[in-house]
Amino acid sequence: MSQAAGPYEGFGGRVANTFAGSESWWPQRPTPGADAPNIVIVMADDLGFADLGCYGSEIPTPNLDRLAGAGLQFTNFHVTPMCSPTRAALLTGVNPHRAGAGHVANSDPGFPGYAAELADDVATAAEVFGDAGYATFAIGKWHLTKDSDLSDAGPRHSWPCQRGFDRYYGVLDAFTNLHHPHRIVEDNHSQELDQYPDGYYVTDDLTDRAISMIRHSKASNPSKPFLLYFAHIAIHAPLQCKESDLANHRGRYDEGWDALRESRHQRQIDLGLLPEGTPLAPRNAEAGDDVAPWDSLSAEDQALFARYMEVYAAMVDSVDQSVGRLYAALEELGEAENTIFVFLSDNGASREGEAQGTTSYFRTLVSKNVTDMEDVEVDRARIDLAGGPQTLVHYPRGWAMASNTPFRLYKINTHAGGHSVPFIWHWPRAEASGLRDQWSHITDLLPTLMELADVTRPEVRNGIPLQPVDGTSLVPVLASAAAPHERGGQLLEMQGHRGWYEGDWEIVTRHVGLTPFGDHEWELYNLAEDRTETRNLAADHPEKVAEMAAAWEAEARRCQVYPLEEGSRLRYVIRPDYDLPLQEPVRIVAGTHTLERYRSQMLIQWRSFDVDVELHHHAGDTGVLFSHGDQGGGYSLMIEDGDELVFVHNGYGVMQELRAGTVPDGTEHIRLSIEAPGSWRWDASVAVDGQDRARLEGLVMLGAMAPFEGINVGIDRRSPVSWAVHEAHGTFPYRGQLTAVTYTPGEPAPDAGTNFIDLLREIGLAYE
Repeated sequence: MSQAAGPYEGFGGRVANTFAGSESWWPQRPTPGADAPNIVIVMADDLGFADLGCYGSEIPTPNLDRLAGAGLQFTNFHVTPMCSPTRAALLTGVNPHRAGAGHVANSDPGFPGYAAELADDVATAAEVFGDAGYATFAIGKWHLTKDSDLSDAGPRHSWPCQRGFDRYYGVLDAFTNLHHPHRIVEDNHSQELDQYPDGYYVTDDLTDRAISMIRHSKASNPSKPFLLYFAHIAIHAPLQCKESDLANHRGRYDEGWDALRESRHQRQIDLGLLPEGTPLAPRNAEAGDDVAPWDSLSAEDQALFARYMEVYAAMVDSVDQSVGRLYAALEELGEAENTIFVFLSDNGASREGEAQGTTSYFRTLVSKNVTDMEDVEVDRARIDLAGGPQTLVHYPRGWAMASNTPFRLYKINTHAGGHSVPFIWHWPRAEASGLRDQWSHITDLLPTLMELADVTRPEVRNGIPLQPVDGTSLVPVLASAAAPHERGGQLLEMQGHRGWYEGDWEIVTRHVGLTPFGDHEWELYNLAEDRTETRNLAADHPEKVAEMAAAWEAEARRCQVYPLEEGSRLRYVIRPDYDLPLQEPVRIVAGTHTLERYRSQMLIQWRSFDVDVELHHHAGDTGVLFSHGDQGGGYSLMIEDGDELVFVHNGYGVMQELRAGTVPDGTEHIRLSIEAPGSWRWDASVAVDGQDRARLEGLVMLGAMAPFEGINVGIDRRSPVSWAVHEAHGTFPYRGQLTAVTYTPGEPAPDAGTNFIDLLREIGLAYE
């Protein structure tokens, strides 16, 4: 070996004293300051402004109340009116359309403001703080990845670990069954789990994982600060809770939503959250958003609707318990004093349960397209199951109105009810407490945290120039209730609803789908005098409306908000080219774990399809041949005792069964054929070794994200299609020789949206 040059020349032969007189070299690592704070951001999903005790609620939330009482409680904090955009704005400090997430990550119409994932030229909090030497953890709901990229084939570029998080545990989708989650992802892989233990509840699981990550990090390197982003799946639908929590809220809502709004409003004034004399916005009365007076409802409806709200309250309760456990873990580790702890919601309370609420969330989503599908009698029959794993509850929009007290309208709307949320800031080291009434926005959070942690966001990352952040640091506001928050105007937009805030003024629209956009829609409010948007001043100040509308237009152009959603729903129908392979036939060999939800849906969505089973059946072999779906909706084919072939269909909680006779010994092929004749219906037929056996017509076609559980071969994992089968057999694995199952997509239904893309585009253009 030749003699090396410089301080390492001893490698060539002169080894004595090589290190003693030399300067050592190691790769540089970022080292946070000795007093760098830990950061915990806890976000609830669809929690209304008035749903915490410290914000006027009757729901006991002692842990959050404690943090608010010892910290700062914001009374004028705003997010976006929808979950994915708020998450994008929180993580990047950039307005959501500019960050690529102007809408939920369940449509990809081909425009940069609606890409269903974060853009390459924004940096997440995990990337920024990770670069600065922080450990970074994400827990819970992600919902910033395209549906088409959720499968185990990826691509994973928009998964949490690829966007800067060291660890991740949660659900990449918008929501899940809280008792039986359809798919939990850990880091970069999905968990291969057949059945959850009795009593499992995902909020508890997520909390356990968050605490574990913190403990392991601090045990491994106590000097390393951490950033934890804990995005609860609760309180998003389906509303599900633990029975022990539900029992604590029984009977609390028998007086109804009108009385609840009034009592919450008064408590908000008593707590100083609202100035004395602040009016309660009138009951929502806009067509399609309207709420009936509680006293006008039948006794049966009142009993059912009250139960829905009891379930919702139990979920809020469970989130508060989670916060208490998490904070206790910080105290146990001695880290609470130096941890910035933030709690907020991602948008206002949701009206997705519409006027009647539901025990079958997917059915209610579909009923927007199929008007004869809702069935309140089914809901009444299932009232005692509400909150448990067999029902997917959502409360009526009257309760969402109460959750958003004292504001107007709901999630999705750009009126205050859609984006005014609780925001608690707790940092014992800073010794700041009290109320903060400055108008603040979710984009302000990241620059605030960076300033307090002395972390710098680069202008270029991975060779890509980064967009500047849109938010403004809240550090002066944290220090003083009197400090101005000079952040300039803020754009709001969601599904054609538009808003612009600036100073004491706000303009806002409530856009009705398939009607013209225009200046005639703008409402004008002086928020300094009318926080709850009760006096529309547009007719009195047309010049102010014009000035602010022009500001909205300029910002919308800058933030790539266009094209606006005109109401045709084309964005949900049009598919990008990279979705096409997901609609190709697939042969799934026995032993393959669950095929991911979206890939599974593409095989059956709005269409006919065949399912071919390859097996070698011996007399006495029983079990599920394949299943697709869960308690929210699905179908399954199985062989029961006596070698009887049975097809079951779960039509959003309504079970139908087709018995197809005995499967002979030696059978090698079974086919399920589904025809889609239109009108959102399916016809099912079953054949054994080429011989037609049985037919069942008029089944409800499953759609709108149902079936939510993906395809299983030879077993019915996690949440079952049939609860009766689950009670009798558990996951009911097939005990015989099963080779594979092949799905072959057929023709779309005659009235499938994909057949009318040109028409939908033409309809939309008429209003663009």
